[in-house]
Amino acid sequence: MEAFKIKNGLQAGRYLGSNGTETAGTVGYNLAGASYDSVSFSVASQDAGPRAIAFKSDGTKLYHAGTTNDTIYQYSLSTAWDVSTASYDSVSFSVASQGQPTGLVFKSDGTKFYLSENNTSSVYQYSLSTAWDMSTASYDSVSFSVASQGLYPHDVVFKSDGSSMYVYTSSDETMYQYTLSTAWDLSTSAYASRNYAFANAEDASPEGMDISEDGTKFYMVGRTTDSVYQYTLSTAWDISTASYDNVLLNISSQDTDPYNTVFGNSGQKLYAAGNTTDTIFQYSTVAYTQTLDLATGTTFSFTPSGATTVSFTNPPASGNAIGFSVEINGDGSAITWPSSVKWHGGAAPTATASKELYVFVSTDGGTTYYGKKVAEEIA
Repeated sequence: MEAFKIKNGLQAGRYLGSNGTETAGTVGYNLAGASYDSVSFSVASQDAGPRAIAFKSDGTKLYHAGTTNDTIYQYSLSTAWDVSTASYDSVSFSVASQGQPTGLVFKSDGTKFYLSENNTSSVYQYSLSTAWDMSTASYDSVSFSVASQGLYPHDVVFKSDGSSMYVYTSSDETMYQYTLSTAWDLSTSAYASRNYAFANAEDASPEGMDISEDGTKFYMVGRTTDSVYQYTLSTAWDISTASYDNVLLNISSQDTDPYNTVFGNSGQKLYAAGNTTDTIFQYSTVAYTQTLDLATGTTFSFTPSGATTVSFTNPPASGNAIGFSVEINGDGSAITWPSSVKWHGGAAPTATASKELYVFVSTDGGTTYYGKKVAEEIA
């Protein structure tokens, strides 16, 4: 590390010496760092044209809505959330009496599911007498028309507590929000006078939707660009506050006609239903974090498991200087440093697949850090 001088009025608070504490964590719904798992599952033996998919809350069941037979099919996963371990349960339920299913979502406890239907511009409600068992399904004779807002609904999702419903209609490429005065009871639905219009801004053919568990993000898959797009809701669960994040994942290498996308395992996995290949594809969407506690020491070392965001906590008070080092046993994955770091040379260094050493200095209580990569390919 290059020597630095302590200015008048500053004290040397800490110096390179004791090992500090690093805390590893994960964050789901990370579309920017998403990658294909090289894992897929074909549903062609049951029904061509997968239009919608859903999972049991623990990831051990998969459900597929097919438009050739207008039927919902059930599968088991021997390893939760891994579609390569899926097998057909020989269990299905026809919804042909209601029409062509385009969207599928379950109540959180698996005792109800809901379908958006293209031709009647309606959402339909069903019950399962045994949770998550499609062989026990029955139609509740309850439906809700969205035709007053838009025609041809292509997907439906719910708020996690069942008090709000979101329906995308292709006639005007708009997502509409509805309030249910009784949670999960479709007959109590009413338009909330909130919507978000895509207007071809990201893709000329928006198709499937999903919303993060906390309601602060939603995602759209487009058939023109074969990409999944990410949006932020500045007010959680209020679709009218959405804005595009300029973040997308292109999945054309897997399928050139994706119809639906859904997240699983608290946002750590993304699944896309491909119409061209009649296949469900799996992606990893987890971001890794490393929090370095500057109150516990001044030397840190970690090995990333993928793209990682680093944060610094508990710097000394302003007027005290701190210098610390970070050793990374890199795997080539991207490292995102705090925005408060001013880098030698003006830009953050590119991480390499080698052992690297970084040094940092702060004199203003962590408002600004000065950083430099001092070595890489360390033996």
